[in-house]
Amino acid sequence: SCDWSSDVCSSDLVVLEAINKLIPTVLEEDGCHQYDALVDHQAQVPWKQNSPDSIFMLEQWESLRHLEQHQQMPHMDAHRAIIKDEVVDVKILVLEPAR
Repeated sequence: SCDWSSDVCSSDLVVLEAINKLIPTVLEEDGCHQYDALVDHQAQVPWKQNSPDSIFMLEQWESLRHLEQHQQMPHMDAHRAIIKDEVVDVKILVLEPAR
């Protein structure tokens, strides 16, 4: 459970710390243009979906091949091992500009 007196749950802090350590390494990967961790903005507006326990990764890769190579990197295997007990679910969306 979370302590809502802080902005982020303790399990989220573990994951965010791991992500922050990982970011410089990922940004050096071939084809990586962006790799940012985002958390839910706590705005109390009726039209906003709330996801207070979620961490979103915004990544931009030169190609799907680069993203696939990223997923197979040894540092990504190590990262997944570090956070596996703290992460309930992972959803990966691959998006492209609308034409």
